[in-house]
Amino acid sequence: MPTTSAPPLAPRLRFAVTRTARRLRQEAGGGLSPTLNAALATVAGHGPLTPSELAARERIQRPTATRLIAKLEADGLVARTADPADGRSFLIAATADGAALIQELRTRKDAFLAARLRRLPSEDRAVLARAAELLEDLLEGDQEGPEAQRRDRGAGPDASRR
Repeated sequence: MPTTSAPPLAPRLRFAVTRTARRLRQEAGGGLSPTLNAALATVAGHGPLTPSELAARERIQRPTATRLIAKLEADGLVARTADPADGRSFLIAATADGAALIQELRTRKDAFLAARLRRLPSEDRAVLARAAELLEDLLEGDQEGPEAQRRDRGAGPDASRR
């Protein structure tokens, strides 16, 4: 009798993570596209940022970041100010409405996921907690670029929170 082995881990993990992310976006609602939502979350969590820093964090081209910023600004979710380190550029930060929207969307996603997690036995929740730690460690090195850029400008992470 032939035996079938489980599919390799990378495709299984990619599929599970992608479907989980899609489902959480659906549960959150909010009216923003996934790209706008990600950009706003990045600005809210790491801003103020230059358009280049946003592009680097989101792994998109600078012109794409500029278009996203324009849309978020038109919706009143981000505001721009002059960049004191570079008179040719500007900084973007989440407005109160933008920060509130991100918090609301996160709350909805967390509530959905928490309800699902409560259905699991404690042993399975412990396995998922460990998996979350491993995923965080696996992906942690991917976000160093913009922080290094900010340090090079003479502003550390705390300075960006003013």
